[in-house]
Amino acid sequence: MLVDTHCHLYHDRLADDLDDVVARAQEDGVTTIIQPAIDIPSILEALALCDRYDGLYAMTALHPTETKDATDSDLAKIEAFCDDERVVAVGESGLDYYWDQSYMPKQQDVLRFHARLAIEKDLPLVLHNRDKQDNTDSSNDLLRILREEQAAAPSGKRLFGVFHCFGGSPDFAQAVMDLGFHIGLGGTLTFKNGGVPESIVDVPLERIVLETDAPFLAPVPHRGKRNEPGYTRLVAENLAELREMSLEEIAAATTTNARRLFKLVQIESED
Repeated sequence: MLVDTHCHLYHDRLADDLDDVVARAQEDGVTTIIQPAIDIPSILEALALCDRYDGLYAMTALHPTETKDATDSDLAKIEAFCDDERVVAVGESGLDYYWDQSYMPKQQDVLRFHARLAIEKDLPLVLHNRDKQDNTDSSNDLLRILREEQAAAPSGKRLFGVFHCFGGSPDFAQAVMDLGFHIGLGGTLTFKNGGVPESIVDVPLERIVLETDAPFLAPVPHRGKRNEPGYTRLVAENLAELREMSLEEIAAATTTNARRLFKLVQIESED
């Protein structure tokens, strides 16, 4: 069994043959798919798919590139979705300075809102991080803000979650783990000269979850083409080769990690 912890299954690029996409994923052992939010319509679309297919879950948040015009009403809706049993995380949140730096303070404000919401609801926080070219401004800001929100959390409460599509340095990976977060590995793990294998060499297997970010960032040998949740298996196979372990060992460990992190065991026991 495998868990794709980050898949935009509602995306238009998957719509024409979605039944086949889900069937192929199941054939490849991907029994659970967790859908990150981009905006409020995407949350509604993800929830509808949760009712259409077994093994699907959703997140609630505004992607950092969608925060520029966010209103208090939008944030109230994001919070309300936390009470839906199909919602298992706050995400994807974070910082993205790559395309437009004109509203960086707004991104940071919404990130703080998401972090506080995750703490209050005891949900994992799933994070997106993309720097401006050739610097680490967003990475530094992201760590700083999370540390500040963790320090301000009520007694007994904590931040936890996933740095999705991880691509930082080994030092950044250690900082992420020091915060209590997991590392999300997807197609970029398989990219030649991508640097991801080197950056996660010291990350314990119990701190790793797998993802695709479909329909984006397809792993080798499908790089540049449409990604699918079934390609989680290719990521697992690559990690197994890197760690000199069997596919079964990688699948068992990362599935256990995901099920604990997103509290899927608790949800399924209640069902």
